[in-house]
Amino acid sequence: MAQFQFVMRSGPTPGVTFPLEGEQLTIGRDSSNGVAINDAEVSRKHARLMFQGGKYVLEDLGSTNGTFVNGQRLAGPVVLKPGDVISLGEQIVLMYDAIASDPGATVAVSRKAMPAVPPPVQSTSTGYAPPPAAAYSTPPPAKKTNVVPIVIGVGVVFFICVCAGFFWWVDATYRWCVFFPFISGC
Repeated sequence: MAQFQFVMRSGPTPGVTFPLEGEQLTIGRDSSNGVAINDAEVSRKHARLMFQGGKYVLEDLGSTNGTFVNGQRLAGPVVLKPGDVISLGEQIVLMYDAIASDPGATVAVSRKAMPAVPPPVQSTSTGYAPPPAAAYSTPPPAKKTNVVPIVIGVGVVFFICVCAGFFWWVDATYRWCVFFPFISGC
């Protein structure tokens, strides 16, 4: 029985759980992966999970859009803790969670068959409180304004004004022959 799972918070199938079973699993778009997520932002073989010392270690496999744990892009293997938020690219968000098992339970039900209900926001004895649902959505990227054309435009207008002012002053003070002695009639 799986001890850990991913719960998709945003992506193509929000609420779907992925029980994590085995010593090594791959995450990716290809259906042969242990955690298969059919989305264009996910590489065919995006990341790898390795079970070591009772914990899963997550490693990016050179994916195009990156693998993030709690907002930090992976540069090497990272040990996962229950409550970690894993992002694949910008749109796919998974919650890593421990599965509570009840040895006295008489009926076993697959998590896939159960309706997806977000976990309640409450503090546990470990001091972990899941972040609010708003923490799972990424804000739209800020629109950046290119200031180079604006600076060039202001510079051109300033240059034209300076030139016009200079020629007006030369004409008003009758200094054409002083500044332009090559003009005929000077």
